[in-house]
Amino acid sequence: MSRVKNKRRFGRKKSQKKALMQALSRSLILNERIKTTEAKAKELRGFVEPLITAAKEDSVSSRRKISKHFDEKTVTKMFEEIGPKYAERPGGYTRIIKIGPRNSDGAKEVFIELV
Repeated sequence: MSRVKNKRRFGRKKSQKKALMQALSRSLILNERIKTTEAKAKELRGFVEPLITAAKEDSVSSRRKISKHFDEKTVTKMFEEIGPKYAERPGGYTRIIKIGPRNSDGAKEVFIELV
């Protein structure tokens, strides 16, 4: 019996991919805009948007959920700035803007930013 894999692997093991997503999402939260490849940005969207939804409600359980992935500085920004900013928004907190291929290897590059 084979399992269908819907997620991108990026040639990494599960733990390495999780570390990549945590690093990208931390950069996105702190800088509110980052430049990366299109595939990473699309995968990052599915990782960071549920965390922003959790940050809309400042409770112990949501703080635990977010602090599992980030350091104290990032958690503070999530609950003091980002959570209240998107309190009325039902979803869709990120925007992907295509900027063209990278010169070295031709990978599609994009900006991913918080709306």
